[in-house]
Amino acid sequence: MAILIALVGSTVAAPVASAAATPEYPSYVSLGDSFTAGAFLPVVDPRCVRAERNYPRLVATAIKAGSFADASCAGATTKAMTNNQVLTGNPPQFDALRPDTALVTLGIGGNDIPAFGIVFNCGMRDAAVPHGSPCKDFYTKGGTDTLAEQVRAVGPKVGAALDGIHQQSPRAKVLLIGYPVVLPETGNGCWPTVPISDGDVPYLRDKVKLLNQVLIEQASRYNATYVDTYTSSIGHDLCQAPGTKWLEGPIPTDLAAPLHPNELGAKDQARQVVAALGR
Repeated sequence: MAILIALVGSTVAAPVASAAATPEYPSYVSLGDSFTAGAFLPVVDPRCVRAERNYPRLVATAIKAGSFADASCAGATTKAMTNNQVLTGNPPQFDALRPDTALVTLGIGGNDIPAFGIVFNCGMRDAAVPHGSPCKDFYTKGGTDTLAEQVRAVGPKVGAALDGIHQQSPRAKVLLIGYPVVLPETGNGCWPTVPISDGDVPYLRDKVKLLNQVLIEQASRYNATYVDTYTSSIGHDLCQAPGTKWLEGPIPTDLAAPLHPNELGAKDQARQVVAALGR
């Protein structure tokens, strides 16, 4: 913009500067769980382990938002949109919304499964079993994939959250943020560094993809833009070396919570959001 002003001359400098001072999104609100809050990057709000380098803050800076409110919180489910979080005391995240809010990003759904309960369950079953699929066997033992059913059940809950955002902030552009790669896109994983048996790696990988597909469907149904953070993060899963991985493993090697995006991951999340805004 400075180059443009210099080229066209001083007679139009004032109008151009005035236009530049008006942000495209005068107000931006971030809602979501710990993948949004950016646990330990480092912490700004200990109650929600909300971080100063999470992707919403990076986005707010990149788009020069006029005002920014981050209501995201670790442990949040879709219920946290309209209810206090019992463990953290975080107020309903929808409290941050206003009728004139211009931009809303929502990253939610994993805790409704709940994802970390699944990870713990599978980790306990796979910890001493490098080969085979004890986790998959457990969730499909009755002939029905109960974990897939749990993932699909998240859909209506996310849809209700998106509908609620539109009701609270009818003028807002709404972005629904998908989840990044967790396990390697190909191969058998990295047991015992990440204690998931080789037969369970593709099973759990498919569940992350299913969750993202559920989010895509809800975004389409409720007039939101889905932001894909999975594709860009392929090759940066938690089995990779420090500096390459964008998600930390059970024992973090960088400043991030276990099984959460590190700073490189947060930067990629921000890049995909900014790209979805056409910036």
